[in-house]
Amino acid sequence: MSDYLYSAVPDVLVGPEASKQLGDLAVNMGITRALIVTDGGIIQFGLLDRATKSLDACKVEYELYADVVADPPESVVMDAVTKAQAFNCDGVIGFGGGSSMDVAKLLAVLIKGEQSLPDIYGVDQITGGRLPLIQVPTTAGTGSEATMVSIITTGETTKAGVVSRTLLADKIILDASLTLGLPPHVTAATGIDAMVHAIEAYTSKRLKNPLSDMLAREALRLLAGNIVVAVKQGDNLDARGSMLLGAMLAGQAFANAPVAAVHALAYPLGGNYHIPHGLSNSLVLPHVIRFNGPSAGDLYKEIAPLIMPDKSLPDDVLVITEMLAEYFLSLAEDLGLQTSLSQMDVPMGDLPKLAEEAMLQQRLLINNPREVSLDDSLEIYRQAY
Repeated sequence: MSDYLYSAVPDVLVGPEASKQLGDLAVNMGITRALIVTDGGIIQFGLLDRATKSLDACKVEYELYADVVADPPESVVMDAVTKAQAFNCDGVIGFGGGSSMDVAKLLAVLIKGEQSLPDIYGVDQITGGRLPLIQVPTTAGTGSEATMVSIITTGETTKAGVVSRTLLADKIILDASLTLGLPPHVTAATGIDAMVHAIEAYTSKRLKNPLSDMLAREALRLLAGNIVVAVKQGDNLDARGSMLLGAMLAGQAFANAPVAAVHALAYPLGGNYHIPHGLSNSLVLPHVIRFNGPSAGDLYKEIAPLIMPDKSLPDDVLVITEMLAEYFLSLAEDLGLQTSLSQMDVPMGDLPKLAEEAMLQQRLLINNPREVSLDDSLEIYRQAY
């Protein structure tokens, strides 16, 4: 067995209405003044009410930063830092989707003022510590609550990542009741996003290990087995809970065995056309699976029974690869998602530019089981068109 390092968030609290215990967790961590990082939608739908009542009951003061947007730019991070420092907070709570949790991670580091945001872009560039951090996801998709990665928009179409074990939270609360109000298309896109995380972790060329494999397999079993019910029966708490747990397990998997070409090709779609991240992943996933088949077919064969338990699978790995690609195309269509770039009004003439931008994501592409060239990237986009 080869050497490997596995890292994870130490404590995970799971259960319907578990967010009622947020105040007790904060007190036990020594938090007296918390900054809650969230977005306007969370406030509008009252999802924070249970958590803030818990903080009030435990006499934990808090301030809200609710200006997080999808694909958060650097300006949002720095606005949050300014507000947190003015409030003199001693702990951070990320509450919402992946963007809120990504901002919360960086905030917990930057509040201390030891490094600037540009200083920490890249891998293992954080040299100091951070404030106590609790993450409460309200979507079952990004797995950001469990990862050591934060992605920030740095320009008109460009993104940069901060990767450091310092970003791993102290506590996670998985409260499925917070996800009951998610619209079907959000449930669908974030669910497929989580499946992408598990698939790419399982097939990752670098840092894949027995623990990440175990988590990826269980994540796929939970996600594939519950996504249709969660989308079509949105009030099914059991399905919602399974999706939330599956997304976190997938996050733990790819926090250790990093994602690859699906994400590399998805990022330019989000950056240029503001296509939500989960949908961007879903649009390119089937075509990356086909591309990776010659190199990852044996691994696809191992996880195919978890994703398609009702299918009779042949021995031929390339046939199984094609079946997986078709499965995800059919799944997206069945769940009401767009399945082609043309449906998203992406101009055909933009594909070469997108391919060039995808090739800038070498941090991700080096993890892909098959090497991706510029021509390969362009061909995958053409197939997705």
